[in-house]
Amino acid sequence: MNEEFLVERLIAAGLIILVAFPFHEFSHALAAYRLGDATAKLLGRLTLNPVVHFDPMGGILLIVSSLIGFGIGWAKPTPVNVANLQGGRTGDAIVAMAGPLSNLVLATALALPLRYMESNLLDVPLQLLNVLALFVFINIALFVFNLIPVVPLDGSHVLFALMSPAQAWRYRPVLTQYGPILLLVSAFLPILPGGQTILGYLIGLIGDPLFEFLVGRPFHFWV
Repeated sequence: MNEEFLVERLIAAGLIILVAFPFHEFSHALAAYRLGDATAKLLGRLTLNPVVHFDPMGGILLIVSSLIGFGIGWAKPTPVNVANLQGGRTGDAIVAMAGPLSNLVLATALALPLRYMESNLLDVPLQLLNVLALFVFINIALFVFNLIPVVPLDGSHVLFALMSPAQAWRYRPVLTQYGPILLLVSAFLPILPGGQTILGYLIGLIGDPLFEFLVGRPFHFWV
């Protein structure tokens, strides 16, 4: 843990809990509502209020993982009744995609002023640059993380929508049963060369180039 940037990491994690997580779940709820399912709206989840979306375990994990490296966590899952959705499994995939895409939208929205300040050498506090950079990178990490096609992540809904009905019926119970185990293994077991986790590898493979594309420089702290 780099104690020099501890405050910046905590602030960025707080912004994720207060802004990114609610926006992610609101996007699920809005997409479901537009496609005919009012379940989330009736339960008070069609809102940006962070209190109603907060999940203690997911929030704690985000803070801890942000202090160690990249930040991964979650909010309270948005309830969706797939039977009410227009388009069936396709509608379910659209609702699922709305969450990760919201993180990409937030990353892009904050990357633009960060890129402007960096390219024009504006005299702004380094702490602000670091918080913005962390906010962008964590949102990118959440975008990548949630699109992994493993139950219970959003990517699993997309995977099932791409399968034929017979394939989805055959594989859904197995993936539902073992998905959480696969997720834990990919996130925490350093099974790749160099002691890297599968999740860390994926975020580096996709997230690092995406951050550089949006911000115009690789991810690292301003010092």
